[in-house]
Amino acid sequence: MIEKNIILLNSLDSVRKFVSIAMERDYDVDLCSGKYIVNGKSIMGVFSLDLTKPIKMIAHCESDDDFFEKIEQFIVKGEE
Repeated sequence: MIEKNIILLNSLDSVRKFVSIAMERDYDVDLCSGKYIVNGKSIMGVFSLDLTKPIKMIAHCESDDDFFEKIEQFIVKGEE
């Protein structure tokens, strides 16, 4: 399991791109904001979160360099 803080900037394009990348994975990707946890592969779930703040992303995998390379633009700087 790998955790990173991400920011999606409350824009349709960034949410759509993140969800699309997450859907390519065969493992779960969860997004946590406060007490809420949603499926990172659900565009409706992602939009139910407060996107004005960083969100904790939990990828249920040991490692996936390709995934983290594709979502690098969303990772909060200083988290790499």
